[in-house]
Amino acid sequence: MAYQPRAPNQSSGDENDSSRRLYNPYQDLQVPMQTLYKLPTSPEYLFPEESRAQRRSWGENLTYYTGIGYLAGASAGAAKGFVSGVKSIESTDTLKLKINRVLNGSGHAGRQIGNRCGIIGLLYAGLESGMVAFRDTDDVINSVVAGLGTGALYKAAAGPRSAAVAGAIGGVLVGLAVTGKQALKRYVPI
Repeated sequence: MAYQPRAPNQSSGDENDSSRRLYNPYQDLQVPMQTLYKLPTSPEYLFPEESRAQRRSWGENLTYYTGIGYLAGASAGAAKGFVSGVKSIESTDTLKLKINRVLNGSGHAGRQIGNRCGIIGLLYAGLESGMVAFRDTDDVINSVVAGLGTGALYKAAAGPRSAAVAGAIGGVLVGLAVTGKQALKRYVPI
């Protein structure tokens, strides 16, 4: 039976037991909602050094870039696999075979491209965090050098010429991305 609050002048079944009262678990919740759910708007840090740094830690960077790379690569690979699966459908295939071709193509290409992009994100995050720790500053040079190193490391097994070309492509792509981000911050009000 639920607790039924009663007025203090109401009498209970036991008149001589006036030193006891029933427990009401809701009695302290009579506060305004604004004070109950007043949460801080700024981030909370354990150490003051963390509040001075305006960037993610190396572990957060590693997780973020690897995850974003894998997700983007898997999505693009699934779309590519979907197209190749639809193109490989033959006129004599049943509905189950058609669906199977599309799903197999999407899964296969999605896995391959997702893993490649995840590794590129992993290399980039590690190199960028290493550059920030080495130079003790966070600027555009770290990002561009990390892009150069990522491209070169990713294609290092294909030979020095391929590594140099991939490094140049990586550096240019990261440079364009950083420039585009700064232009968006400056010219697009968000």
